[in-house]
Amino acid sequence: MLDIKITKTAAPKAKPADENKLGFGKIFTDHMFVMDYTAGEGWHDPRIVPYAPFPMDPATVVFHYAQELFEGMKAYRTADDVVQLFRPECNAQRMQDSSDRMCVPQIPVEDFVQAVKALVELEKDWVPHIDGASLYIRPFVFATDVGLGVHASKHYTFCIICAPSGAYYAEGIDPVRIYVEDEYVRAAPGLTGFTKCGGNYAASIKAGELAEEKGFAQVLWLDGVEKKYVEEVGSMNIMFKIDGKIYTAACTGTVLPGVTRRSCIELLKDWGYEVVEGPLAIADVMEAGHAGKLEEVFGTGTAAVISPVKELDWKGDKVFINGGEIGPVTQKLYDTMTGIQWGRIPDSKGWTVPVCKG
Repeated sequence: MLDIKITKTAAPKAKPADENKLGFGKIFTDHMFVMDYTAGEGWHDPRIVPYAPFPMDPATVVFHYAQELFEGMKAYRTADDVVQLFRPECNAQRMQDSSDRMCVPQIPVEDFVQAVKALVELEKDWVPHIDGASLYIRPFVFATDVGLGVHASKHYTFCIICAPSGAYYAEGIDPVRIYVEDEYVRAAPGLTGFTKCGGNYAASIKAGELAEEKGFAQVLWLDGVEKKYVEEVGSMNIMFKIDGKIYTAACTGTVLPGVTRRSCIELLKDWGYEVVEGPLAIADVMEAGHAGKLEEVFGTGTAAVISPVKELDWKGDKVFINGGEIGPVTQKLYDTMTGIQWGRIPDSKGWTVPVCKG
């Protein structure tokens, strides 16, 4: 168990006056969790300190060789004023898996969860009160050796910051248009597609901007070898309901193993749906769309939870899904997931972890 030292800020910030105007990732709480790693000593000096910049040498290796990774999760305030997390151990395990690939020392799952809980409890007053809003939590690790040369660092910093964030669908769920990217690739076998590292996101920006210029909300990535099979969307995993079955790409090294994805698959199986995790050709998706068999398409991720898709565009060929409306399975998943997260329905799965009373 970590012995976390807490230093409270002497100048607390004013809380947002209007929780309907929080946005995402723009406002940060008073404190952050920090822990250091030194080769031969391990992780040490866990502490919560006032939120502040890091002083960093220009030759710090993370700037030059991108040895870093992160996670994304949320804290929710229930109607009973309990602040709770959603499956934090899954994020901790995923960070361990990312760390192994990026040659970053792993943080024990129990230490990761303890650190998140300690910071959220201290910052509980920052957890929004309005429906749909939450406290976004960003744990991240970066290499801190100073010097140029491509090799694993011997020093690292683990940090957690928090940002109160507004409801993703402040004006109701709006199905989105997706552009199928057939030039650029996000990941390829043997690379870092399954990790949550910044380089994956940096590589996706170009295609995302081009798609946005054409009026699309997201990019659907195809596999990096044949550019034939669907993988994931820019910030989400994606699922297709075709002729009654649910299809989604398997997490075999090029797809991020999303916590929301994993949870949705469990729910879908509980409800009796056959979930097929494996290769799905974009040509087959489009053919199903034109044949009227593509019944629903939706993204899954921490930010949006469930994001319905109303249109796919691949090389100028377009298919429209469910008349542009959210489908019944998509709606049920959204209602169930958010119901569990915000405590509106019983958590029969044991997914929520209470932190404290608000």
